[in-house]
Amino acid sequence: MTAFTGKTFQSKDGLRLYYRDYSGPSAASPVVLCLPGLTRNGRDFEDVADHLSQKYRVLCADLRGRGRSAYADDPMTYQPPTYVEDVVRLLDAAGIDKAVFIGTSLGGLVSMFTATLHRDRVRAIVLNDVGPEIEPAGLDRIRGYVGKQSGYADWAAATASVKTLNAHVYPKWSDAEWELMTRRLCAPRDDGKIYTDYDARIAMPFNQEGPVAHVDLWPMFAGLKGIPLLALRGALSDIISQKTLDKMAATLPDMNTVLVPDVGHAPYLMEPDARAAIDAFLAKL
Repeated sequence: MTAFTGKTFQSKDGLRLYYRDYSGPSAASPVVLCLPGLTRNGRDFEDVADHLSQKYRVLCADLRGRGRSAYADDPMTYQPPTYVEDVVRLLDAAGIDKAVFIGTSLGGLVSMFTATLHRDRVRAIVLNDVGPEIEPAGLDRIRGYVGKQSGYADWAAATASVKTLNAHVYPKWSDAEWELMTRRLCAPRDDGKIYTDYDARIAMPFNQEGPVAHVDLWPMFAGLKGIPLLALRGALSDIISQKTLDKMAATLPDMNTVLVPDVGHAPYLMEPDARAAIDAFLAKL
């Protein structure tokens, strides 16, 4: 694994939030900021960071309530407007004016919101299996498990559970890949058991459909015109449909789109098609 430095910064409401900083080949290296999905953390991007840090400085964020970041006092802050505030503070703390955002699922939505509210901080965006329209069936599936944490006796039990829940997403994965994903998604707690590594209360605003739940995001997406965009879709995704991806491409014709075969929501970004697309996209910036 490429060396990184674990760093923290303080949010507007006083939380200590964590990110990994892979320094890249030089102080002048372009910056890539990786934002994970709803129940995930910056460890998801270990392989991506190992690869990209050969040319770029790479930051991998643990959003509030995930990984090594503090849990929020108010669970209703687990929503995009607050995540945007946190992301801007992360960039400030890291001394970065502008970054390329790679956002998986929720991280992609946060990237779009950040570009809308702080356009000058966003150099380009990679949207990983997300867009301005989310399929209801996919949302219902996520609501079925988010926040419902059980402690596992050991890593084998945790891995078996993660595989059962996600087998349809990665139908061709090996046992080693499932174990690696589990160790990134989960962590041991004081009782000695293994849990998914997030605050279960992130489910509260998600299940209660907070203030952005019914906002039409298409105007916001159209407003990204002029920002270089790459949109990836897992061919088996139940979150973003091919129809939505096609509409996105019609709305912003300069956007690059890539279908990643044999995966659902969401591509892990080390699939050959995903890696090649990201490499080519970054090389043109």
